Amino acid sequence: MADNVPATKPYRDDADWWKSTTVYQIYPRSFRDSNGDGIGDIPGIVSKLDYLADLGIGVIWLSPVYASPMEDNGYDISDYRDIAPEFGTLADMDRLIAEAGKRGIGIVMDLVVNHTSDRHEWFEASRASRDNPKRDFYVWRDPAPDGGPPNDLPSYFAGSAWAFDEATGQYYLHLFAPGQPDLNWDNPQLRAEIYDMMNWWLDRGVAGFRMDVIDLIGKQPDRLIRNNGPKLHDYLQEMHREALAGRNVLTVGESWEATPETGLLFSGRDRDELSMVFQFQHVTSLWGEDGNKWRPRPFDLVTFKRALNEWQRALAEDGWNSLFVSNHDLPRAVSRYGDDRRHWRESATAIATVNHLMRGTPYVFQGEEIGMTNAGFTQIDQYRDVETLNFHAEHEAAGYDLAAFLDGAAANGRDNARTPVQWTAAKNAGFTDGIPWIGVNPNHDRINVDNQIGDEHSVLAHYRRLIGLRKTHPVVVHGDYVPCLEDNPQIFAFTRNLGNRRLAVVVNFSSEPARCDIPAGLETSGVCAISNYAPRDTIAGTLGLAPWEAFAVLSET
Repeated sequence: MADNVPATKPYRDDADWWKSTTVYQIYPRSFRDSNGDGIGDIPGIVSKLDYLADLGIGVIWLSPVYASPMEDNGYDISDYRDIAPEFGTLADMDRLIAEAGKRGIGIVMDLVVNHTSDRHEWFEASRASRDNPKRDFYVWRDPAPDGGPPNDLPSYFAGSAWAFDEATGQYYLHLFAPGQPDLNWDNPQLRAEIYDMMNWWLDRGVAGFRMDVIDLIGKQPDRLIRNNGPKLHDYLQEMHREALAGRNVLTVGESWEATPETGLLFSGRDRDELSMVFQFQHVTSLWGEDGNKWRPRPFDLVTFKRALNEWQRALAEDGWNSLFVSNHDLPRAVSRYGDDRRHWRESATAIATVNHLMRGTPYVFQGEEIGMTNAGFTQIDQYRDVETLNFHAEHEAAGYDLAAFLDGAAANGRDNARTPVQWTAAKNAGFTDGIPWIGVNPNHDRINVDNQIGDEHSVLAHYRRLIGLRKTHPVVVHGDYVPCLEDNPQIFAFTRNLGNRRLAVVVNFSSEPARCDIPAGLETSGVCAISNYAPRDTIAGTLGLAPWEAFAVLSET
């Protein structure tokens, strides 16, 4: 038990503490290796807590560290109440919770309860026989009349979502890899086990949960429904009653299919479900035809703004937005949305300025704060991600253009975010003394933490200032959001307003100079709150902006 985080006390005393904090996501395998085995671990995280505290972080979202065979890097859990040996021990986890708590940082665990590993004791019992008491903890179906899968439901990781079990003569559902069988949330005993496990972690002192693909727990595979099934919100409300009520913790659910219309169902103030939801409209709106992430469309600012502004409007009076441009499943933000060649620093800081000054809780993915870029992989043997490898095999079997697939993976593959954090210019970027589990980005010699510590013009310093603004100016947290210049193809602009305080934000989201006539609603004069070029304190008339110039002006009306 973490001694200094009492189990019965909320992590924060104020009800909505998570609105004014900044969350930092750690992908443990790639953060910091303490023992030279090439894999990041929990002691490595503890060694960098002072760095995160100095950055101003209030919460760490920890990607899974539970016991796992690692078919999907920990998102295939074999024991929810133990730690994978490559990451450390349960004692290490308790120390992380305690040491982070001493620095005012809460630990949010990644809750993966749509599926488990096929090596979880529940699944091993479930597949032992058709009459096993845990058979219905998972989704089993008879073969189709021809002996094939029950239906055409596809897996998110390519191929069929059904795998045949020879021993019992039925198929089990796996919406992801075959080693990730889906749990059957229709079973009340299964749900009770999950709530008990959640309470076990909360009693250990964690500050909440990020809930992996939570919209899939209401699936109805016989109706070909994978997400947002009719019982989804019943389950989430029950989860709240049984594990979350009275805890005052942060809960954020991942939902790739959430829309502005359904967003409030997760996080409305009277819903008793989640604090907020991760939605991906700003991500998927830039994918290719039929949602093909492997052939993404060129970045289009108007489309990007439209998606984000739509969510800001939808949750303006109720609910709460999660603000992110990076995570472990997405390409690096400066490579996807910015210009990582000609205007690396300027575009990295411009993107951050938009993300952190909108209304919602901002999330920083490890390395984003120093402007880490995509991996630059060119060969399939450089990749480790099961999704990329499966789809490459599927493309190869179908005779598709593999060079085009690799171009898509280089732009949008998940391993772009999973190369080791670049701490120094030394060998392996200071991540490990051993052989890293995945290749280190060659640009670590110039993009690294050591190079940016103490440099007030660095990407890191800009992030520190943005995080500081949230702590010192209530308008950043609570102010309303008013978009401006929505159809301008180069400029991202908006105001935040609270009482007589206004924050006006203007960003040239392009690699070319920009000029525009400032509309009346955006005009202001005051104090420059932040900038990535020379400070500006006035927004008026015809404004000229350098490539990726970003600034915000704080004023009183």
